[in-house]
Amino acid sequence: MSIPLRVLVCDDELMARKRVLRLLGELPGIEASFECESGEQVLAKLREEDVDVAILDINMPGLSGLETVMQMPEDRPYVIFLTAHPEHAVQAFDVGAVDYLLKPVDDARLAKALTRARQSLDGAPARGDRDREGGELVATKTSKLAIATHDGAALVSPADVTHATFDGALVTVHTAARSILTDDTLQDLESKLGSLAGGPFERVHRRAIVNLDHVDRLESVDSGGYVACLSTGKRVDVSRQSARRLRRRLGLR
Repeated sequence: MSIPLRVLVCDDELMARKRVLRLLGELPGIEASFECESGEQVLAKLREEDVDVAILDINMPGLSGLETVMQMPEDRPYVIFLTAHPEHAVQAFDVGAVDYLLKPVDDARLAKALTRARQSLDGAPARGDRDREGGELVATKTSKLAIATHDGAALVSPADVTHATFDGALVTVHTAARSILTDDTLQDLESKLGSLAGGPFERVHRRAIVNLDHVDRLESVDSGGYVACLSTGKRVDVSRQSARRLRRRLGLR
């Protein structure tokens, strides 16, 4: 079952906000909705509430929608822009928007955009390397994970990978025995690990993936997330959004 969404709507026009909130109220799978009339209010709300998806207008007094996204915390919600201005679409996707909607939006188009965000939250299976067979896409299998490095490729068993982290410049893949700096992105690794080993790996933060088979304990933190304590003694932050998905996966309340 898909995770229910907590959605924030920001538009400086009252009627535009109310229209989107009304549409959200008619859609299934919405746990809570919040409204803001400025980018400054959005940033304040994100400090108070756990928000999965932010639906933002672009042209607003004060902070624009694009500027608001750039000032959001690292563990930000998935962003959908809803605007009357189609010329900003390229910029919107450059800042990581999952969709770009033009006003007036209808319920079907809004539902489609929310489905895209929900798929990311639910951790939809990564595509990995696929072959076409009889018109169907079939994931290829191998027993080794190839990690791209500056001087070739390191081959490790996926089960040996405890976690992978991004420090803002490079990604490091960790095993109990060594740490490997890689030219791969976390998205690359998520795709490879999804196709190779499937179940144990979980994206727990925009900067981290963990192998749940190596997690000994989840410590709650005030933000609503966790710290994952690994069998190697390392500790990895789990974001609020990922914590909700992880609780659902592990059957925790």
